[in-house]
Amino acid sequence: MRLYVYVLQAKDFPVQETFVVLNVGKHKSKTRVSRGTPNPIWNEEFVFRVGDDVEEADDVVVSVLHHHDQDHHSNLSTGLIGKVRIPLCSIAAEENQTLLPTWFVIEKPSDGKFVNIECGKILLSLSLQGKSESTSGEKVLPDKQDVSLEGVKEVQGSAKDPSGSSKDGRRRKHHDGKHMMKSLVNQIDKLFHKKEEISKRLNDEPAGESVNSNYEDATDKSCSSAASTTTCASFEEGLDLMMQSTDGETEDVPENLLGGVLVDQKYLVSPSDLNKFLFSPNSQFRKELAELQSLSDVQEGPWTMVQEDVTPRLTRSVTYMRPPTKLVKAGKATESQVYRKASGNQFAVFVSVSTPDVPYGNTFKVELLYKILPVTEPNTDGESSRLIISWGIQFSQSTIMKGMIEGGARQGLKESFEQFSDLLAKNYKTLDPAVVLDKEKVIATVQSEPKTDLKSAFLYFWSSSVVCAVLLSVYVVVHILHCEPSKIQGVEFYGLDLPDSFGELFSGGMLVLLLERVYMMTVHFIQARLHRGRDQGGKANGKGWILTIALIKGTNLASVEATELFDPYVVFTCNGKTRTSSVKLQARDPQWNEVIEFDAMEEPPSVLDVEVFDFDGPFDQGVSLGHAEINFLKLTADELADLCVPLVGHHAQASQSKLQLRIFLENKNGVETMKDYLSKVEKEVGKKLNIRSPQKNSAFQKLFGLPHEEFLLKEYTCYLKRKLPVQGKLFLSARIVAFYSNIFGHKTKFYFLWEDIDDIQVLPPTLASLGSPLLLIILKKNRGLDAKHGAKSQDEEGRLWFYFQSFVSFDATSRTIMALWKTRTLSVDQRAHIAEEESDVSDPFLLPGDVSVTSDAEPLKMSKVYACDLPGDVELVMKIFGGGEMERKIMEKSGCLNYASTTWEFKNPGFYERRVSYKYNHTVSVFGGGVTCSQQKSPAPNDEGWILNDIVALHDVPFGDHFRVHLRYEVKKAGVDCTTSKCEVYLRIRWLKPIKFEQRISKSIMEKFRNRLKVIFDLFQKESVANSSLTLL
Repeated sequence: MRLYVYVLQAKDFPVQETFVVLNVGKHKSKTRVSRGTPNPIWNEEFVFRVGDDVEEADDVVVSVLHHHDQDHHSNLSTGLIGKVRIPLCSIAAEENQTLLPTWFVIEKPSDGKFVNIECGKILLSLSLQGKSESTSGEKVLPDKQDVSLEGVKEVQGSAKDPSGSSKDGRRRKHHDGKHMMKSLVNQIDKLFHKKEEISKRLNDEPAGESVNSNYEDATDKSCSSAASTTTCASFEEGLDLMMQSTDGETEDVPENLLGGVLVDQKYLVSPSDLNKFLFSPNSQFRKELAELQSLSDVQEGPWTMVQEDVTPRLTRSVTYMRPPTKLVKAGKATESQVYRKASGNQFAVFVSVSTPDVPYGNTFKVELLYKILPVTEPNTDGESSRLIISWGIQFSQSTIMKGMIEGGARQGLKESFEQFSDLLAKNYKTLDPAVVLDKEKVIATVQSEPKTDLKSAFLYFWSSSVVCAVLLSVYVVVHILHCEPSKIQGVEFYGLDLPDSFGELFSGGMLVLLLERVYMMTVHFIQARLHRGRDQGGKANGKGWILTIALIKGTNLASVEATELFDPYVVFTCNGKTRTSSVKLQARDPQWNEVIEFDAMEEPPSVLDVEVFDFDGPFDQGVSLGHAEINFLKLTADELADLCVPLVGHHAQASQSKLQLRIFLENKNGVETMKDYLSKVEKEVGKKLNIRSPQKNSAFQKLFGLPHEEFLLKEYTCYLKRKLPVQGKLFLSARIVAFYSNIFGHKTKFYFLWEDIDDIQVLPPTLASLGSPLLLIILKKNRGLDAKHGAKSQDEEGRLWFYFQSFVSFDATSRTIMALWKTRTLSVDQRAHIAEEESDVSDPFLLPGDVSVTSDAEPLKMSKVYACDLPGDVELVMKIFGGGEMERKIMEKSGCLNYASTTWEFKNPGFYERRVSYKYNHTVSVFGGGVTCSQQKSPAPNDEGWILNDIVALHDVPFGDHFRVHLRYEVKKAGVDCTTSKCEVYLRIRWLKPIKFEQRISKSIMEKFRNRLKVIFDLFQKESVANSSLTLL
């Protein structure tokens, strides 16, 4: 036998989000979740197989549960509200084995939070069909129950009593049900103004119709009554009925569904026209969309009006066949569309899509919410509307394939609604916020209030201390004019007049203090006037990325001492450049209305640092009142154009300090700016880089939610090493490093800025890395926290560590990443220095222009690193620097590769110069690296020998561009017979850039050069002895 259970509706539930679970033996089913109402309506049908012996069959257990969605994302929890137990024998005892709609009181649970409260009632109908049913019995209720049955009489009797009611009781119930049904019809008739049609339909019923059961009359009439389910004469008529409803006017627009937003676009069309264009019967747009998406057998049902909580709802059903995909065969889909909101200019349509033919299709339903809202856009003619489409998914049964189902649904909906958006854009013009917003008009509205220096001075000096000082000074002057000169007394003498009483001393002291206060205020005012925004109003120079900032005002600014007035000004920093606003004197809510522009930048800026200071003189940096960081990648152009920035800081956060800004970022040079940037990066990378196609860039921007100016440079397939390796793609762009992975619907996506990187290291292959080298990226402290889920670990300093491996070409990839990082993070001076070095590559002997030969007065500042007595005269020793065969042999044996030198050239009287270049082998330096030297020699005083100054620049070694090594050789006669020589070597390190490893590097350089000098002069002694032996032979 088959048991049909109809869950119709409920009332007086203690909570608003509920669903029903049905248990018949080992079989279990549940309804959808009803949200936002204590009187839910389900109208759902369930079928169970039961045994033929109903006396021994299991009871029907109907459990009502509370659906609690924590944080609207995950961790779903439920709570039992109550149960209803219905024996099958009680259903079999009914006439035609059908228990028509009956209100059942929900039994309270034995424990939980609903123990001591009334749990409400539920309206159910049950029917047994099969071998044991009578031949005349028929299935009474229709397959789809979109009806309202609030007029059915409540039955308080126990559902467990199988005995039938008396005939008198049935007649009484039939009479009461008839009366309640007529009352219900009259109420709905008043709402829809169709009294004549409904009355006629009821009066035409045959009076002698037999009654099948206690509530058959009530059920049949409510199912067929036009008041509960009405086919509208037209789509517009149904919308008008919803607009006339009081609830339709006051009801809020539903929130977006939890799955996310698929479409959020503004169109140049009125909301009502867009609503009709999308949902009117036989919509041409729907036909074109079905053809584009290869949908077949599309059948649209008529729009009908149903009653839900005394609120009329317009609903219809749409069925179609979906085309087959690589993983899923073709299947039937059914959409149930319901208007949740329909007012004059706001519409919300809820769509529930069931696809029973797909795998696990009976376990879930996809939900869509279309919202059409009015918007007001500047510089547009006519009405505009905003279309927002969000999605969600509801599971009626638990399944281990939940993650894969959600991922597949998300991907399928994304592709479908991309086609939807493209087709809709062909019919109505889209409004791009970046295009609609006119920078010049917005900036023009930022006008400085004309305030003269006199008015500013008056407002500044109008204080109690200044007023008291002026009044007291005038009073003292008047007193002096009216008094006679006092006689000399006490210890006074001519020219010295001391106070004659403690009162005079006190008054004089007060006057001095007040005058000092006025003097300090005057000096402060003059300094602030001289500091009046030199960067304000200036126009940007050059072509490239132009950053324009309109500083409007500040609110609730707070200083360290709450009672003290302060003089705020704002400092903006972007790409190493700084701009400053004017100072506003004694203002907690300053009004600036200033426009500040940065000069053109070669690279698109990533962040803008904003900090507010309290002015404390021209030479002292004031106390910080708060700071903020604006990330251009996380804000749209529309949001930047009107931005309220909360300040961070102990006092700023407590006072909720904010700055109002309007920011515009433009590329004045178009594609040429990108080409210039790529050419600069190519010099670092050593290979050609090309701009990706617009389609590739657009997909990259959509994937990570980036602004339109971001462009992709490179992408690599690799593994992200965490507890388990995750295969995905690493994306490199002008401003970010991004990673994306999608494995069976489980997505990993994050990005961080180049400026967030503290260090990049290449780790050698190990057994744990399966013989593959690792690329380790370490972020700065408290940076890139949005990407924390992709990091393998976090060190004690709070830095995130990311490991990447298994690149196709690891060396080329790591070199490219290192080059992009250096290009992005080096300062302007460092980049200029590197550019000078790169421009001189054609001359291997030319040193950078930041060094010069040390004068003879500088040996006292140098450290002696080596001294020895050498056989031979001075001229023989100088052959080490002569450029001949001996020099070449000594240098090659000491570990110099590709040794080359120029000839000595006469520069000034007594001065000679040359250039030397070579490379260290790996025995001398594990890094190898190149060396260029600039050498200058001159005769020693009294012609005792030679002095040679050697400036050494190291290349391709860590921090080699941070310092220069200066060596000074003094070769002089050692004996009276001039057959021996004495050589002393001094060394000094000149630091070009500060670094925290200076002491460690200096110690290493001193030790290395001391050992190297010993090797060189030992080789000279061996060579000189060998040459002497050959000469004697």
